[in-house]
Amino acid sequence: MLAPSVPESRYRRAVFWREQSVQVGRDKLAGRLYAPASVPDEAGLVVHLHGGTFDSGTLASGEAVATTLAEAGAIVISLPYPLAPANPFPQALEASYAALEKIARDKARWVGKTAPLYVAGEEAGGNLAAALAMMARDRHGPPLAGQILFSPMLDSCLGTYSFRNAEAGPVGCRWADGWHAYLGSPEKAAHPYAAPVNAVRLTGLAPALIVTAEDDLLRDESINYAHRLKAAGVDTTIRVVGGPSRWPDAFAEGPCDGTCLCAACHHVSEFFTATAPS
Repeated sequence: MLAPSVPESRYRRAVFWREQSVQVGRDKLAGRLYAPASVPDEAGLVVHLHGGTFDSGTLASGEAVATTLAEAGAIVISLPYPLAPANPFPQALEASYAALEKIARDKARWVGKTAPLYVAGEEAGGNLAAALAMMARDRHGPPLAGQILFSPMLDSCLGTYSFRNAEAGPVGCRWADGWHAYLGSPEKAAHPYAAPVNAVRLTGLAPALIVTAEDDLLRDESINYAHRLKAAGVDTTIRVVGGPSRWPDAFAEGPCDGTCLCAACHHVSEFFTATAPS
């Protein structure tokens, strides 16, 4: 249980956070631990990766989504990761996977030994969370109860209708710049861990909740990925929040009543219930 002196989230008074470092080899990741004021007995543990475009984003910018996950009824460890272009693919992903393994081994520090473990993230963090689910399957790593992807960056081509409709494109926008910085060279986009929407083997992945919005420029790649997961037999839920939602800018706003993150909180809570151990 968190001490009452820890800071309240600036978004919801029912959630508190404290600094939480995770030792990964010789490196120490300085993250944050979020928890609701009243922790449910069945609370799961979520490893959250903040948003941005691979070359930007901080723990502070991820506070709204981390708060949403905690408000939905989980303990959340929000982690930083090495940013591009200084750290191109797969450095951020490998660092995040090492942290996931460490957190899974130490899970009993924060939740029960049998509590479910999730990965989650928004935008670039959603890309990393999706790739972590693949790595956990391929490397026989920590068993995941689910993956929660908010408006994930999955397709480096940036050619979907929702992207064109937002008057963004393959050059001259922050998403294009972020992909370029992350991949380093175009051929890396073919790797399924780099651009999960291109993965040809999706069977055996953890159940997925994908949340997007009608006016989200990443909407179509989110929906496409959800459909492909379903076709591969993965238990997948796609939720499209009605517009105007201001996504992805809404990730910087708190899950206050009536906002899109408030709706997302409800969807996440349902997902936790559906994926809880029987």
